[in-house]
Parts: sequence; C-alpha cells; structure tokens
Amino acid sequence: MTSTSAKNNLFPPGLVSNLQQVLSKKNNEGEANRESDQAKDNVESTDPSASTSEEAIETSKPIVLVTNADGIDSPGLVYLVEALVREGLYNVHVCAPQSDKSLSGHSVTLGEMVSVSSAEFDGAPAFEVSGTPVDCVSLALSGALFSWSKPLLVISGINRGPSCGHHMFYSGVIAGAREALICGVPSLSISLNWKKDESQETDFKDAVAICLPLINAATRDIEKGLFPKSCSLNIEVPTSPSSKKGFKLTKQSMWRSTLNWQAVSANRYPAGHFMSNQQSLGIQLAQLGRDASAAGAARRMTTQKKNVEIESIGVAGKSDSNRVKKHFRLEFLDKDQEETEDDLDFRALESGFVAVTPLTVSPYTERDILTAASDWISAALH
Repeated sequence: MTSTSAKNNLFPPGLVSNLQQVLSKKNNEGEANRESDQAKDNVESTDPSASTSEEAIETSKPIVLVTNADGIDSPGLVYLVEALVREGLYNVHVCAPQSDKSLSGHSVTLGEMVSVSSAEFDGAPAFEVSGTPVDCVSLALSGALFSWSKPLLVISGINRGPSCGHHMFYSGVIAGAREALICGVPSLSISLNWKKDESQETDFKDAVAICLPLINAATRDIEKGLFPKSCSLNIEVPTSPSSKKGFKLTKQSMWRSTLNWQAVSANRYPAGHFMSNQQSLGIQLAQLGRDASAAGAARRMTTQKKNVEIESIGVAGKSDSNRVKKHFRLEFLDKDQEETEDDLDFRALESGFVAVTPLTVSPYTERDILTAASDWISAALH
C-alpha cells in the first residue's frame, strides 16, 4: 500500500479493514524467525568456544520500559509485561503506580515524598511508585532506579477504559507516554474500551495479542531510525478485541463526557460510626478522584487537619457551626457526540476498529509530524 495522498489529506485513505491477514502473516513470519534464531542459539550453546554469557545477551536486547495508570497489579499491565517477556526480544523493565491513577492527567508529585518499592514480575525488573504515571516515567528515565540511561521505547498501558478525544487531557495512561515523548523517548499508549457487564479480564490478553505486532514493528523501526520522530501513538482497542475489524488510522476527536458533580451527604456513615469533621472531609476529598491512593488520602487528611487548626486561630470568636461545608463526588456521564467523520478516534473505536492516533507536543510542526506518522503506520500495518 502507498500513501501518496498524505500531503493533500492528513491521513492515507487506503488504511482499511482487512489487516487481520496481514498481521497474521507478520506473526507467522516473526515466529519462524524466532524459531530459526532459537535453533541457531541451541547450536551455538553446544559449542565450547561460545563465550557469550546470558547477561551479555540480555543487555544486547533493546530496553522497553512499561508503565500504566491503573496500577501495577492491573491485568492490562500484567498481560502486557508477560507477553513482552515471552517474546524474548526485549529487556523489559516496569515502573508503574502502586494504585489507580487513571485520571491523574499530566500531574506530578512536587514537594512531597514519593516512595518506591520493588515488585515481582518474572523476567522483568520492576518498581511500584506512590506517585503518578508521569512520576513513574520521569523517575525511571532519571537513572535513579535502573542502570540504563534511556530505553528504546516506553509503553503505557493497557488502560481500562478509552482515552479518546478530550479524555486524553485527563488520561494518566496517555500522560505517561507523553512524558516519555517530552524526554525524547518514542512511546505508545494503549487503552481497552472496557464496558461494564460486557468486558472481561481476558479481553486484556486479546488486546495484547492485537498490539504486539505493532509494538514489534515500532521497536524494529526505532532501531533503524524509521519510526516517526516527535510523536507518540495512542492505540485504542475495541470492546471485543477478538472480533475487531482491523486497524484504522485516526485523528483526535472532540469527544468527551459531561462532568457531573453530585452532592454527597456528610451523614452517609452508619450510626455509631465515629469520624471527626477533619477526617470526614479528608476522606471525601480523597474519594473525589480515582487517583487517590491510601497514602494520598492520609496526606490529605493530615493537610486538612493542619489547615483547620490554622484557620480556627485566625477566625477566633467565630463559631464553627456557622461555617458551611459541602461534599461532592465527580462522575463522568456519556453524552451524544455530534462529530460524524469515520476517521475520528471514538467513531472508529465504536465501529469495532483498533484506532491508532498520532499525538504530538509540538504545535508548530504538527502537520508534518502527523503526516510522517501516518506514512509509518500505513507501512507498519501493511
């Protein structure tokens, strides 16, 4: 397939629906090559003169850093890491939040202590971090955790729920990939269009199988200098990955949900359950975002206590009973979308395609970057 229309039309019109056979062929070719390489390795291992150690072989593999936003124990990350290790092509490392930070956006933890603990992953050194996805990527790239200076590729995901349209600004999984891009490292973000009462955990495994050929193509072409520079690819996998229609090159839409604030009663705790006003307020605030970890909630409660004490001194003589306190909970509500173009991310996703959207942080050269990205995606998928 060619993409001669890329200059006139931002995305090639021929990127289409019948990619399953092509990807299957790529998988078969890759498997044959791996079997050939394995046979060669077995022969070399029987040669007494072979001096290459297992450690040297491991360090010769390209380094791939995996992070996410749902937390280090989430099935999307676990299945992805297992598959990358099983491929045997990469030196896989993991640095991910210890709890759910999926709506943290591009936030960082500034002026507060961030704790890091080792985590268990077969075949992949791993750390869990008390901070955000951006903290994880920034810390991993700083050289403070791993011996290498820079990975070949950063993969953020697989996220539970889509990150299309304006949700990209809220998304922690995209923020992790964006931070890598800001630091000069190519990156991919991956999300599964999870739907309650319809999706199941094994869908993440299917999503990994779908994305693996694209990951392999990316690492191969990054090494060759052929991967598009100054952009990240956001990959959105449909609700039923095993029945996908194919891949579709897409552009970011204006899609978003309505932010809906619900008033929460301060007396929602059962009778006999004692909690101070400060504690109640701290916990309510922690529950406003999915990004609140247990440590974060504790910090918020402590901060609230300090603020209340200081304020009570400053307003001496005023009764606390005269102060108005309200509690709210934020929810996302789906709303009808007016955009109808087929090459928009959420439209392709709803139609059963895997939506691949190039993203950039450079507004001045965006068109050239996205054109180069569209050319690469077309070549990689065909």
